[in-house]
Amino acid sequence: MAISGPTTPDLSLERLMAAKYGVVWVAGVDEAGRGALAGPVYAAAVIIPLRAMPSTSSDNYVERLHGVRDSKLLTAAARDQLFDLITSCVPAYGIGQASAEWIDQHGIISATRQAIAQAISQLEPAAEAVLVDGPLRLAATNLPQRPVVRGDQQSLSIAAASILAKVSRDRYMTDLSERYPDYGFDRHKGYGTAEHRMVLGRIGPCPEHRRSFAPLRQKLI
Repeated sequence: MAISGPTTPDLSLERLMAAKYGVVWVAGVDEAGRGALAGPVYAAAVIIPLRAMPSTSSDNYVERLHGVRDSKLLTAAARDQLFDLITSCVPAYGIGQASAEWIDQHGIISATRQAIAQAISQLEPAAEAVLVDGPLRLAATNLPQRPVVRGDQQSLSIAAASILAKVSRDRYMTDLSERYPDYGFDRHKGYGTAEHRMVLGRIGPCPEHRRSFAPLRQKLI
């Protein structure tokens, strides 16, 4: 069952998972770009220690990451700063992605799970349990998992993952705008804004567009 709760992220859910399953390394996972019309879907996984490490303590991690929130509540500049803080602070993080082609071939749910699996596979130390933002449950894993509705507003590790996924994808889309300058990917990041739909109606999709998505498949731009 998915759960929901307060809006300030902390490590309460991570500690509950650790106690329930008798584990130490609990990863928070989130995705970015699931609803876009173009570009990959990204996912990130983050582990924040729940007990003292040789160089610091879990309380210090909470203090150092006090600015971490749901990525949607932050400015682009704040996300960039927190990306650098998170990647230099936490002991383990991973970032995965599934391309527009993969999305068209396998569907967005499968693609999201693929990106998450990539992110989790990069963690060292390896995750022993997973908190996943939203109602999505992971497939093909033996790890204990729990979906958390609005998890990026509750779990510090999910909130951190939301920032890593969002910034990584935004940077990819900004770079993509240099290859396909007519589409304005640096501004709308592939989402279905009025500007994006107007360009699609005028010149059609590029190879990075998700042709299986309804606005392109049904030609409703």
